[in-house]
Amino acid sequence: MSDAAQLMDRMYRRQRHIYDLSRKFYLLGRDEAIAGLHAGPGVSVLEIGCGTGRNLVKLARAYPGAHLFGLDVSREMLASAAAAMARAGLSARVALGQGDATAFDSAALFGRARFDRVMISYALSMIPPWREALERALEVLAPGGSLHLVDFGPGAGLPGPFRSGLRRWLAAFDVTPRDDLGAALEALSAERGLTCKIETRFRGYAVLAVARPPSPRSGEGGP
Repeated sequence: MSDAAQLMDRMYRRQRHIYDLSRKFYLLGRDEAIAGLHAGPGVSVLEIGCGTGRNLVKLARAYPGAHLFGLDVSREMLASAAAAMARAGLSARVALGQGDATAFDSAALFGRARFDRVMISYALSMIPPWREALERALEVLAPGGSLHLVDFGPGAGLPGPFRSGLRRWLAAFDVTPRDDLGAALEALSAERGLTCKIETRFRGYAVLAVARPPSPRSGEGGP
């Protein structure tokens, strides 16, 4: 098992049982990101850093015809995700696999090399080599596919004391907002001929971003 997997397993061995209950109050923007996927019948969706499977259950209900896949480095979190799929009656619809976000083999794990949609929700802020994870996410996009991100933002519009306190609190859980996430995504997308839409929410508390091919007519948009 990799060092990253061991670290995440230690962190979430007990936390995973209360993770969704506690995180719903501050992991803002996840449902908006899910709504933006527009994953119709037959569309493949991979969530990198799927954790307890909360988003995958939401995805399955929002897009009943989509093919869903979840990746996480932690076996503990994947155990919770598998249990969540079973409770929701989704075990046959959602494939789960263990892998490092920076170097996973999607063909070996899921039987396919590319996905129409890739989503990363509040995971890049927990992955030290987050740029490598971002690159890998773009690498597994199918032609015409789109990458959807939601994570902690720079918080420029938040009151100074609140922002400082939030950062200290997040650091206690090994979470580091990636203030240059937008710039990194723009640069990596430009290298691949993709366009970016990057927005902040809640006075900069959260950032939502989408990278997709340019529209043939407008230069923006997506599949």
